[in-house]
Amino acid sequence: MAGDITETGSLYSPFMGLIYIFNLIVGTGALTMPKAFGAAGWLISLVLIILLGFFSFMTTTFVVETMSVANARLRWKTREKQNEDDAHTEDVIEDEEENQSEEERRALLAPVNDPKRRRVDLYDITERVEMGQMASMFFNKIGWYLFYLCIVIYLYGDLAIYAAAVPKSLRDITCPVNITCNIKPSKQINLTNSSPCWGTAVNRQNAYRVYLGAFSLLLGPFVFFNVQKTKYLQLLTSLMRWVAFTIMIILAMTRITHGKGEGHPKMESITSVPNLFGVCVYSFMCQHSLPSLVTPIKNKRHLSLLVFFDFLVILVFYLVLSFTGIFCFNNKDIKDIYTLNFMDKCDPITSAKEISYFLGLFPVFTLSTNFPIIAITLRNNLKTLFHRDGYTYPWIIDRIFFPLLTIVPPIAVAFGTDDLEFLVGVTGSYAGAGIQYLVPAFLVYSARKEQRILFGPGSINKHTSPFRHTFWVYFVWIWGTLSIIFVTVNHILTKS
Repeated sequence: MAGDITETGSLYSPFMGLIYIFNLIVGTGALTMPKAFGAAGWLISLVLIILLGFFSFMTTTFVVETMSVANARLRWKTREKQNEDDAHTEDVIEDEEENQSEEERRALLAPVNDPKRRRVDLYDITERVEMGQMASMFFNKIGWYLFYLCIVIYLYGDLAIYAAAVPKSLRDITCPVNITCNIKPSKQINLTNSSPCWGTAVNRQNAYRVYLGAFSLLLGPFVFFNVQKTKYLQLLTSLMRWVAFTIMIILAMTRITHGKGEGHPKMESITSVPNLFGVCVYSFMCQHSLPSLVTPIKNKRHLSLLVFFDFLVILVFYLVLSFTGIFCFNNKDIKDIYTLNFMDKCDPITSAKEISYFLGLFPVFTLSTNFPIIAITLRNNLKTLFHRDGYTYPWIIDRIFFPLLTIVPPIAVAFGTDDLEFLVGVTGSYAGAGIQYLVPAFLVYSARKEQRILFGPGSINKHTSPFRHTFWVYFVWIWGTLSIIFVTVNHILTKS
């Protein structure tokens, strides 16, 4: 839950930290990226994803710098309290000094000068300070409310995406499609929501809603309890993610090299940029979880360089996945869940049943395991948002109302639409842009101001962002604001 301060648990190496950050970033957004690339055009997609990747890296360094200032602030407050306690102790010692030998006084002071004690830098990131706690440290009351409102909306969007992706994957896997392999694709029956599924009585839209109802009944109740994501579950989902994406890249490249690539992507399409923007922002999202991933890293000396390398690898990975996709498949045939493109029983390269079912079920397993965790995170943030000092929630509000407030809206949205590209685009374009751009920029600006007040203008923070000039903070503010305005105007013009 945002807002908790916890000491670091078991530490891990910088390399493991990079793997965790990679696994956090590369998730649901990557599955919708090939379709967004194909719709916006390869040139605009290439420029925009590089630009957004750069901005995301910049704001990541802003969050890390704010974390170090927050640690310094906590450490400073602790030292002040210790000094007060020491002053009181000195008064007691002076009263008893006549009855104490010199040897006893040396023994009392020895631990302070013990050479075995590790020197801790003021800006060392040793305590995990979540973004909610940083917001309460550096924002005023209005800023604190806006932060929580932004993260709550983002988590609602996240849950709606998950609630739509899992039933849609199950529907497309289990609804039989009568395709004759020797008939040209142009003469095949185009599938729509009204196409039959499981017989004539049930269409594909109803099948989707049946699966969504089952999904809600199975995973929805978890929001009423507390669950922990285990280490082994994380390892399993990470392994499945790597295997699935690697298989898709290899299969797409195989089709292209065998001359069976059907994609002829256009260079640009301005009208599709808003969805691409939202998808790219969503696909680079990690800022809200950085405290949990960065704090346990043992050696943080070259943290900015390591994070830059991680973002570079992720950018290359996204480009390979998306470009192989848009050149392998015709633009109009790319699914908004990319894994479903590899279930063509007529294609000898992708027709292996085992691979088809594994890729088709990949979103089902990985997203289903994350859904309860995100739901509980949202529930806890809602409680914090509406909490008042000295007030305790009644049992029915705490255990019934807030879980229902968490789970009902995203399920209702998923019942209304299964358009994942739209859901990811809207979530990324608005709440995602706020969490990824505006919040980190405001946090680092306020943290630097607090640092100068507490420690003086000459205090050196070893975790200062490479983008330390205030110009970059203003630039991110302007970029984030203009991006949201552009997306909004474009959506209005498209609808009109």
